[in-house]
Amino acid sequence: MPPNSTDESNGNLKVSERKEYHREYSKKDAEWVNYAKKWDEIKHFVSQLKWFNIILLTTLHLAFVWAAIAFPWLQRKRLVLWNFVFSHLTGFGIGAGAHRLWCHRTYKAKLPLRVFLMLCYATAGHNPLFYWVRDHRVHHKFTDTDADPHNSKRGFFFSHVGWLFMKKHPDVKRKGKEIDMSDLWEDPVIRFHQKYFIPLTLTLGFILPAIVPPLVWGQDWFWSIISSAVGRYVFVLNITWLVNSAAHMWGTKPFDNSISPTDNKTVSMLSFGEGWHNYHHTFPWDYKAAELKYAGYNVSSVFIEFCGKMGWAYDLKSASPELIKKVVVKGGDGSHLVWGEEVPESEEDEIRKATKQQ
Repeated sequence: MPPNSTDESNGNLKVSERKEYHREYSKKDAEWVNYAKKWDEIKHFVSQLKWFNIILLTTLHLAFVWAAIAFPWLQRKRLVLWNFVFSHLTGFGIGAGAHRLWCHRTYKAKLPLRVFLMLCYATAGHNPLFYWVRDHRVHHKFTDTDADPHNSKRGFFFSHVGWLFMKKHPDVKRKGKEIDMSDLWEDPVIRFHQKYFIPLTLTLGFILPAIVPPLVWGQDWFWSIISSAVGRYVFVLNITWLVNSAAHMWGTKPFDNSISPTDNKTVSMLSFGEGWHNYHHTFPWDYKAAELKYAGYNVSSVFIEFCGKMGWAYDLKSASPELIKKVVVKGGDGSHLVWGEEVPESEEDEIRKATKQQ
């Protein structure tokens, strides 16, 4: 009997047929393994979702779209003006307060100004100041890595709003614990905001802006609530998010071409001067967050300077033209080669020393 054949009467397979059988079995087995892996990935993804945030933010945005279409713009001009002015107060709280004062310490503020900025920040309806500052400091130190809360390498949607739909990456939590936040807890204004965060946010962020128009000039309650508590809130949210998303993807990089943040004029106009992001990530300690004081409707810079003249703000830090030129000529090369080239404040001291010696 040939070596590669068997007696067909006993039902045994030939060697060649047995090999084909094992090949087919292995193929099906591999397919099931892939299906199992994909299913595990799906289950892991779903387990990371924050359904409360998804439902709440989706509902608010749908309401915003409907309100923007149905709102009687020409018949409610005073209401539009009210929301425009109130949005500026919110902008001061986020830009001049949470960002430039508490995150980066670009200037110092006396108690009355810190209280005012804290109250303005409460109108935004964002997370408590302490967590806002911590996440932003982590974002700067670990830009576009897994430790970045809104890592732009994960796409526009994730860096814009998707990061709020999901639990934080383990690296975000791990690296967040390494950030020094002792200066925040030393400020009684921050401690007050942390303690009374919910009543402050509800009152200043939603109740106050909605009740003022009906009580002051007889505006109808329905459109006042829809436009102030929903429309203004969602609009400000998206403008803030654009700094994390659009200003990390589209624009120019005149100061540091090796990092993702860009100078985006449109975002700068909408966010009261926060969109000059390539400059800001290069000189995060500059109170202007831009090369020029009044670039792109930079009302936060104007506000800070006004407070400086009143004596409420002092020690305003700003990069000198000499330092800016030095950085630009070098092509944006800085000291932090891994996370992005943030230029330390000590560079300014070197420029001052060199100038005095000449």
